[in-house]
Amino acid sequence: MLRKPETLFVLGYMLLPLLALLSAIVGLTMILGGNKIAGVIVLVVVTQVFAFGAFFALRARRTALLEEPDRQ
Repeated sequence: MLRKPETLFVLGYMLLPLLALLSAIVGLTMILGGNKIAGVIVLVVVTQVFAFGAFFALRARRTALLEEPDRQ
């Protein structure tokens, strides 16, 4: 299922970037709310995991599209 270009499209262009944006908002809210250490951890670690996950999904989609035969 994670080898299909359609699934990787949804992950790479929609779901993972949205989760990265939401975790960045949560991290900034935590920092502004006074919980600085946990906010920085969420902002740096969790946001970057989602962002790099989107890049890897897009790279996997590109290779999956190149490997599949012409389906038109």
